Amino acid sequence: MHSRRQFLKQAALGTAALALPRMPRRSMRLLILGGTSFTGPHLVRLAIERGHTVTTFTRGLTAPALHGEWFAEAEMLTGDRDGDLSALEGRNWDVVLDNSGRSEDWTRASAELLRNSAELYAYTSSTGVFYPYLGSGMTEATPVALALPEDRQEDGAMRYGVMKAASEQVAREVFGHDRSLIFRPTYIVGPGDRSNRFPYWPARLARGRRVLAPGLPDDPVQFIDVRDLTRWMLDAMEARFAGTWNLAGPGFAMGMRAFLHGAHAAFSSAVEWVYVHDHAFFQEHGIEAYVPWILPVGDNYGSARIDPAKAHASGLTHRPLAQTVADTWAWWQSPAVSQQRRDSLSGERSLMAREAELLAAWQARS
Repeated sequence: MHSRRQFLKQAALGTAALALPRMPRRSMRLLILGGTSFTGPHLVRLAIERGHTVTTFTRGLTAPALHGEWFAEAEMLTGDRDGDLSALEGRNWDVVLDNSGRSEDWTRASAELLRNSAELYAYTSSTGVFYPYLGSGMTEATPVALALPEDRQEDGAMRYGVMKAASEQVAREVFGHDRSLIFRPTYIVGPGDRSNRFPYWPARLARGRRVLAPGLPDDPVQFIDVRDLTRWMLDAMEARFAGTWNLAGPGFAMGMRAFLHGAHAAFSSAVEWVYVHDHAFFQEHGIEAYVPWILPVGDNYGSARIDPAKAHASGLTHRPLAQTVADTWAWWQSPAVSQQRRDSLSGERSLMAREAELLAAWQARS
């Protein structure tokens, strides 16, 4: 555990220009609603390493995606956020982290039950609250939609954003602005990723050869390593921060061209970049994203133009991109990831499978 603390210190020093002095640490009893998916295992491990008492509340159906051995040191309660919170009754914690909120009703039920049982209610939201991303520089003060417009009833992205924004509002309403803490992360990346979005890049760049490089060189990208995110989340809960926080990296303005070269720095593979710098080309071929690159048109224009300055001024730091990519690649090749999942990355109609088709189409029109 000592070596882990050294690692965290070194990672923070890597971006010390942005960091404030270490926030005062307070031992706490932490309840995590959820905890076995992506951010949860990292939080459980780090919290226990720091000497906190951790309780998780899940349905008991999903094994931790990573760091499963650390859960032996946590209390694991079972129940169902959709109607059975009885395991939480009559208990007290210092901080509750709502890490699995999928509906406004879930958040209201847990917040009301725990209103007098915890000092702070933290809610993991998303920068998706800003959807549709029609502007740029969205701050914590930027208005967000709390209800679905009539013409957006079938828009999944809008529905998700409204659900998160409404759940934020419930947390503030029940616990008060001074006892609620809202985390709004952008695309979360790194070891333990439950999606195949970001793992595409380490898998593709490790192979080398001709690589489709999407977007204009300066198309903005934003992402956050799960370990940098969870470190700051835990710092904020220890210090009893309140309020709303946009959480996005890499800590400076990064375009897609810089992302590609920074990610490739994790490998020694020979790469021939094929820069496909026409947004219309991707629209014609039904491609919306190579995360963290999101086709910056229409409703997604500003998805990577979120302002995280407030969090950076309060200690949020980021490790180098190449480290995130290398660590994600090491995890992807480990027994923690099944061969079936690895194979799915190049499955039918996947980005990997379509690359040759897209390169041929681009060459034909160039």
